[in-house]
Amino acid sequence: MLYIGVDLGTSAVKLLLMNETGGIEKIVSREYPLYFPEPGWSEQEPGDWYTQTLEGLKELLAECDKSQVAGISFGGQMHGLVILDDKDQVIRPAILWNDGRTGEETDYLNQVIGKEKLSRYTANIAFAGFTAPKLLWVKKHEPENFARIEKIMLPKDYLAYCLSGTFCTDVSDASGMLLFDVEHKCWSKEMMEICGVRESQLAQIFESYEAVGTLKPALAKELGLLESVKIAAGAGDNAAAAVGTGTVGDGSCNISLGTSGTIFISSEKFGVDQNNALHAFAHADGHFHLMGCMLSAASCNKWWMEEILKTGDYAGEQKEIKELGKNQVFFLPYLMGERSPHNNPNARGTFIGMTMDTTREDMTQAVLEGVAFALRDSFEVAKSLGISIERTKICGGGAKSPLWRQMIADILNIKVDIPKSEEGPAMGGAMLAAVACGEYKSVEEAAAKIVSVVDTVEPNPENAARYEKRYQKFRQIYPTVKELFQTLQG
Repeated sequence: MLYIGVDLGTSAVKLLLMNETGGIEKIVSREYPLYFPEPGWSEQEPGDWYTQTLEGLKELLAECDKSQVAGISFGGQMHGLVILDDKDQVIRPAILWNDGRTGEETDYLNQVIGKEKLSRYTANIAFAGFTAPKLLWVKKHEPENFARIEKIMLPKDYLAYCLSGTFCTDVSDASGMLLFDVEHKCWSKEMMEICGVRESQLAQIFESYEAVGTLKPALAKELGLLESVKIAAGAGDNAAAAVGTGTVGDGSCNISLGTSGTIFISSEKFGVDQNNALHAFAHADGHFHLMGCMLSAASCNKWWMEEILKTGDYAGEQKEIKELGKNQVFFLPYLMGERSPHNNPNARGTFIGMTMDTTREDMTQAVLEGVAFALRDSFEVAKSLGISIERTKICGGGAKSPLWRQMIADILNIKVDIPKSEEGPAMGGAMLAAVACGEYKSVEEAAAKIVSVVDTVEPNPENAARYEKRYQKFRQIYPTVKELFQTLQG
């Protein structure tokens, strides 16, 4: 049988066709626009997601035996607010995960409602990118739109609704809304009251590997598929990527170097860190996970390469970077503000340490190192909880860089395992579809049989020692300039 994983990303939708043994038959990618109506804002049109997904499915299925397609599932960008009216029309463009407009709403939730209550209700505190602050923003600034809301959705759930007609979400994606009681896996009545929403406006909750319905008959006909094709709930992109890299069960770790950057630690038990610096979410394997998320990771390198250096030769720019741990230039990678562990939408990208002999290569190296240092910030929080991490999987576009992989290994001083498939969320989505269709009994079984490691990057002890000193300097920069960021925004 064949299974489709749909990775609804920020810049493109990637569709992957997987056979029952985990072999990748074909991959298709379709881009769509990203809009920045105001500084720090980030929006997309849900209709673009659906149009490109549908066209991508047609391209993906063009040469296969369509009768063998059994299931479709998703990994999707998290936290985005999609609102529909009583006619199922999208009310306004989706407000995305990396949108920073909700500073006042986030402060209200954290300071007036209080972090302690939020953590008790949802296992998390408010971050600017989360869905609940976005709802409060719409309620205040667009009351006419707020009054029309019939359905509140996350990005991938909009696709699931379009394909199956089922108003659904999964536990991992719902965990990032600040409306969901993560420990008990249900909607939080307290948070609904705070945000002024009804439970009828929120989706039915499923585990990520559960079928929510089947393909709409008209769509099945248009795509040439059977009407029995199952649609599975899917997962938030990081949980789906973790499934795709085999980061399931207790104590596994995955680092994702995508548009955003994450460090993801799976756990069989529910747990929250004392300061809520890490997100405590449900996992797509039926258990839980802790996650540190930085808003700009590979996107920092893309910005530096394409907007500043005006080149697409990523490998060429990295070729002359030879010595690790000796660079005197630092880069704070907060181009869209920052989430973990600083929770500051006003933070900004910053170079510091340049001199007259600073080179182009030094600046490029600083960008890559800055992302790795910021990931280590979350890694340090996990270590403070007594979690011992000796190795990690890695995925995302940035993970294709051997230099960046070595930096991660050296700066975190852990082994970095390279999975055979680097397709992360799309692969995870296809695996969840296979579990929903009964191909595998559990997500853990699917991961054990499908995911394999092809290489391991070992930390270089000399580099690691140098980077330890560099990291201790890096972590002093943000506290020093924190108040300046607020003044610059002011």
